[in-house]
Amino acid sequence: MTAVTIPHETAPPRLPAWWTTQRPLIAAALGGLLLLAIAAVGLALDPRTITGAPAWMKPAKFALSTALYAVTMAWILRHIDGHRRLVSLIGWGTATVFALELALIVLQVVRGVRSHFNFVTPLDAALFSAMGAAITFALVLNVLAAVLMIRQRFADPVLAVSLRFGLVITAIGAGVAFLMTQPTPDQLAALQTGAAPVEIGAHSVGVGDGGPGLPIVGWSTTGGDLRIPHFVGLHALQVLPLLGLLLSRIGTALSQRRRVALTWIGGVSYLILVGLLTWQALRGQPLLAPDAATVTALAFWLGGTLLSAAVAVAWPHAPQGDRA
Repeated sequence: MTAVTIPHETAPPRLPAWWTTQRPLIAAALGGLLLLAIAAVGLALDPRTITGAPAWMKPAKFALSTALYAVTMAWILRHIDGHRRLVSLIGWGTATVFALELALIVLQVVRGVRSHFNFVTPLDAALFSAMGAAITFALVLNVLAAVLMIRQRFADPVLAVSLRFGLVITAIGAGVAFLMTQPTPDQLAALQTGAAPVEIGAHSVGVGDGGPGLPIVGWSTTGGDLRIPHFVGLHALQVLPLLGLLLSRIGTALSQRRRVALTWIGGVSYLILVGLLTWQALRGQPLLAPDAATVTALAFWLGGTLLSAAVAVAWPHAPQGDRA
């Protein structure tokens, strides 16, 4: 008789542990992706515009940003040992804030009005104020995560530096949003006359919101735009940990000391870039039309970064410092 071989059943692939320990953030990420799909349908079928942009463009951008932030924060929190209640607070709090913000943005799109800086009616003002309070709470949670990460001990100092810089610069990038909530000169003049406010705050500097902008992101091409440093700062949460992972796993031909130095250079350089973009925006300059001072500053930033990285790689170290 011919033996019959019964194939062994293969176990289904297991999800990483942090997908189960950070369920609120993973749920927020999946919710963001679901809203992104809904917004894509809205972009295809809904011809309305709000402040010069397709009505469903803001929900689409915020949904994608939320998904990226949530899943990255879930992965980052797995590196914090202990502090279970605080880590749970960060996860649940951040997920709740994202759910509230996305719900309010969608509500305003359905109503056909802008969600940010809108004070046309008491309801609009209340919804914008609620979003502002929620995002402030999310920023506090981000700072709390940064403090826990700074206190955390790591076997890999390269990854440690990248995670700490990522969280700190993300908090700074989030803080740039508070600059957007300040009244513009025109709004301030109207408020001083006693007129009821229609809008307080703006993305753009030197020009009104809703003018010509770059495709998809909508960043102003005629004035400064604080969304640029805000965007770059927030995504330090992905960029800098990725740099740390690359240097830890791919750059092993370099000594540990050199890799740590390169991570520090990357973090400091990224922070300076956020500062330069904020400075450019506050001076009313479009991203793609910098003046001589901005070009000079960016040239010094780029040259300084490259020179520092070259020195970190080539500078001779003591023999004990070259051990990875």
